[in-house]
Amino acid sequence: MSNTKPEVSSPASPWLRSSEWTIAFGATVAGTALLWSSIAAAQTSAGAQDGPQSLSPIVVTATRYAESSLDLPVSIDVVDKSQIQQGQVEENLSESLMGVPGASVENRQNYAQDLQISIRGFGARSSFGVRGVRLYSDGIPGTMPDGQGQFSQFDLDSADHIEVLRGPFSALYGNASGGVISVFTEDGPPGYAVGGAAVVGPFNTQRYALKAGGTDGDLNYMIDAAHFGTDGYRQHSAAERNHFNSKIRLELANNARVTLVANAVEAPFVQDPLGLTQAQLVDPTQAGIGALTYNTRKNLSQEQAGIIYEQTLSDGIDLYAMVYGGHRATTQFQAIPKATELIATSPGGIIDLGHVYGGTDVHVSDQLSLLGTPLRLTAGVSYDDLDETRYGYLNYIGSDLGVEGALRRDQTNRAFNTDEYLQGEWDPSAQWRLLAGLRHSLVDIGSYDRLAAPGVEPLTAVHYEATDPVAGVTYRALPDLSLYAAYGRGFETPTLNDLAYRSVNGNPPGLNIGLRPAHSDNYEVGLKTSDARLAFDLTGFYIDTHDELAVQQNSGGRSVYQNIPETERRGAEVGATGILGAGFSSRLAYTWIRAEVAQSYETCITTPCIDQPVAVGSRLPAVPENSLYAGLTWRPMKWGLSATLEAVGRAQIYANDLNSAAAAGFWDENFKVGLEQTLKEWHLSEFLRLDNIANRHYEETLIVNESNMRYFEPDPGRVVYLMLTATWQ
Repeated sequence: MSNTKPEVSSPASPWLRSSEWTIAFGATVAGTALLWSSIAAAQTSAGAQDGPQSLSPIVVTATRYAESSLDLPVSIDVVDKSQIQQGQVEENLSESLMGVPGASVENRQNYAQDLQISIRGFGARSSFGVRGVRLYSDGIPGTMPDGQGQFSQFDLDSADHIEVLRGPFSALYGNASGGVISVFTEDGPPGYAVGGAAVVGPFNTQRYALKAGGTDGDLNYMIDAAHFGTDGYRQHSAAERNHFNSKIRLELANNARVTLVANAVEAPFVQDPLGLTQAQLVDPTQAGIGALTYNTRKNLSQEQAGIIYEQTLSDGIDLYAMVYGGHRATTQFQAIPKATELIATSPGGIIDLGHVYGGTDVHVSDQLSLLGTPLRLTAGVSYDDLDETRYGYLNYIGSDLGVEGALRRDQTNRAFNTDEYLQGEWDPSAQWRLLAGLRHSLVDIGSYDRLAAPGVEPLTAVHYEATDPVAGVTYRALPDLSLYAAYGRGFETPTLNDLAYRSVNGNPPGLNIGLRPAHSDNYEVGLKTSDARLAFDLTGFYIDTHDELAVQQNSGGRSVYQNIPETERRGAEVGATGILGAGFSSRLAYTWIRAEVAQSYETCITTPCIDQPVAVGSRLPAVPENSLYAGLTWRPMKWGLSATLEAVGRAQIYANDLNSAAAAGFWDENFKVGLEQTLKEWHLSEFLRLDNIANRHYEETLIVNESNMRYFEPDPGRVVYLMLTATWQ
């Protein structure tokens, strides 16, 4: 097969040429400069006004305590409550993170598969769950000790804000290379409030939610439950999900508080339409090959809870202690052909997973002095444990397909990590801030095969260990302008799914213990400015990664992974938020990233298997070189009216390591308009959302390295949603 890189295009989904992106980026920079100058002129003429002193957000993910982003040598963005909830369906994280540079969160239009999440290209290759990116909900990890993450427990109805950390300092959270996504549940309001929300949309999409919260003396609480259902855009893509989330906080004596967080998600019925080949895109609504024959589907349930204890022990000394636990059960029916299932070593076309997990994180912060200037030190330890049962069954009985057949796989797996971390923040002068840290990570993964043949060792295990430093410096050149530079070394272990097979024929059995963790060197420089009307961030980064994980072979439902020698990522990110006056505000986010192979290697991703070289300069799959978001919102002081117009652009993305197939780039426009009313004790809102105004048809996401070239997951075109809310307080 030729290794020529195609420029895939179609009349409905044009490839965005480099010249077009040059124009787009130039317009972005010029528009930002014009915006900045107009705001400065407006401020000069208007003089001091009541309102916020700075648009720079207060964040906690970067340093584990609340600080202004302007003071920190990190790339971090905050998505606030209005962006998460107003005029949104509130079912997928992709709705909220469009305006975050460096982060790609795409909706597959397939609820049997997770969103395609990556940060600076890390995680883009993942075909199951989220990897390369750490996930947290109210401080409780959604990422397991092996690095595999799930975000199904994220509840957007009750989310107060989302923080997205990118770059070197994500290493302080352990087994992740790309970044950290943290969701924080809102506090209950003063008094008490009860509210409901309803969403209706295309394909019989419906979502209903109830929320209650309040404050009673030292007790604050927020409880939310939601039901979601859809018939889906494509054939065989119906889904049903139920969510529950709660946060209860009690203020105690002696400057202490305890917070209980509990959430659950249940998806009893989710169909899997599978991916489409290039030829099948003539009818993007159809199901993939085998989806109907084998009734591909998934069901899952997850429950977890955590307790967080915080106390100020004495002047400047703070204690944080968290413990959590949970259970997750998943069953997935795949379209593995019966002929493949007949092979004696086939693991089966039905995967049945059970997870019992838990852990703790404890750290202490102390405010000290060094040479008469402020110094803050934080030291902590974390432990996470995962016990997994993994069963595999044939997906047929006789001539009946898509039903649970004979047992082919019976394993007990375990993964746990023990980490220690230390970080310090020193202000040697009013203009300088130094931030540094160190994290030592120990990860152990083991597997016991109950069906191992006589004479074959049933237990295989692997041990990984790393000590990763990070450091950064911020220089406050002006009161509202900061320059910074940072470096960090990242660490990413193979997940249990990566380790599952040593070969596509299942021999020898056991974990692929030859896999090594990936190590990356992350360099970043940036500029930040923020005042009452403008927040502007410009970041440049370079990442060199050794032993990154990639597919070695794909066949018969098995993926065998390998370490590849070296990859490089270099790029730039621009983010700008402006208050324009007369009720107008805007948001711009642009990302340029060149993620490519730095040393060649061989892969076999097709059926039949033929080793083919991946050349130096080949692009990493599912990572667009350019992406742009622009939003303009009008919110006049009266009428309770708001309206937002959005434009979203993305360059083409490659579907496999060989760069032999690609999804074309696209432009998209969205519009939402809403009204809000406050009537005595009631608050009401009505929003109408129109996505893909021009009704363009394109493939937003890909199934990377799919062995039968069923890569493509099409977008539904123009869709309209109606959202209604009512809250009594």
